[in-house]
Amino acid sequence: MKHTTACHACDLYLELLPLYEGEKASCPRCGHLISALGLNALNRALAYALAALVFLVAANAFPFLAFRSQGREQVMTLLQSVTALYAEGYAFLAALILFFIILIPALVLLAVVYLCVPLTFGRRALAAFPICKWVFILTPWSMVEVFLIGVLVSLIKIAAMAEVILGISFWAYIAFSVCLTAMLANLDRHQLWDWLEEVQA
Repeated sequence: MKHTTACHACDLYLELLPLYEGEKASCPRCGHLISALGLNALNRALAYALAALVFLVAANAFPFLAFRSQGREQVMTLLQSVTALYAEGYAFLAALILFFIILIPALVLLAVVYLCVPLTFGRRALAAFPICKWVFILTPWSMVEVFLIGVLVSLIKIAAMAEVILGISFWAYIAFSVCLTAMLANLDRHQLWDWLEEVQA
């Protein structure tokens, strides 16, 4: 199946031909990557999405950080960081963390699993096309990497005042971030749309 699209870098109008595994399509004018189909991309994306969901559940089920100073220890989970900010009067910041760090990534992962599981059996999920659109609308709003960088920078400053203990949840969230990035790297929007149309046909 052929598709028409525009280059996101130079707006050149292009006709996108079907790709074989391992192939990439680039803009002939500016060289910007248009689409890519990795080896076994569908199964890889699904596997990474399922792994990311498991790590996200673990990241919210165990202690994230612990601070020890002068014989006192304070343990905090990921969700407790949201409630603590709300209790301190930072409701807007708490909402940002809740949506961009937990809820939106979770919704993207659940949507990808919902789309990819039927595709592996040669079927199309109900309302697949609207959900596919929302996956790529919400993806830029997932701020997982930004959150991790902020936490690491904060830890450097806090380490001078108290002993910092990294909990299981911290490492689970890092693994979640890696799996989420790997899933997005294997999930090309043009190829996902092609798979859905191919099954529909």
